[in-house]
Amino acid sequence: MGQLKEHLVISLGCEYGCGGSAIGKKIAEKLDIAYYDRQIVDKIMEEVGVTPSLMNLAEKGIDISGLRAEEGYANAPTKYTNLTDRMVYLQKEIIKKLAAKSSCLIVGRCSDYILRDRKDCVNIYVYAPMDIRLKNVEDELKLDEKKAKETIEENDNNLHARYLQITGTDWGERHNRQILIDSSVLGVEGTADYLVEFIKKFYAKVYPEG
Repeated sequence: MGQLKEHLVISLGCEYGCGGSAIGKKIAEKLDIAYYDRQIVDKIMEEVGVTPSLMNLAEKGIDISGLRAEEGYANAPTKYTNLTDRMVYLQKEIIKKLAAKSSCLIVGRCSDYILRDRKDCVNIYVYAPMDIRLKNVEDELKLDEKKAKETIEENDNNLHARYLQITGTDWGERHNRQILIDSSVLGVEGTADYLVEFIKKFYAKVYPEG
């Protein structure tokens, strides 16, 4: 497909350990568009004054209202007495600005919900059976099965809490997406190729004259 002539945004939600980030990177490379994941978004948030410690609390869906600047947050506007609201606002604004800047793929960060009103945004959700997720986490992080399972459960719980906090709906809600796919069927490369073909069809529908 190569360089897109018109603007297109891809929101890719995924379960921890299913290979979603790797799939997202390959899709972005194949379409020659920008790629943004949690690390990139969090780096931007840090640049505007949110400390890593506060981001870690927010990542778990913990209410961080009442914290003061000396407790880890600098330059908080006075109208945001609740820092949970402030961080939710910041994340939404960052995602919206990245989506408006250029064609891109955004992994997670509630982007499917935040960008739900964009007609040029295709929402994808990648998942995999637990045994596949366990093996991937064991291999990537060099963990035994027990620790890998604990890591997956912790990440799943955090994602559920964070998504609910920002959207008011359940993480993995299928009605927010155009396609859900099990990455274990085709693997990382095969899933990326399959999704690129789907994205081409979505693009053609959004831009029939393109």
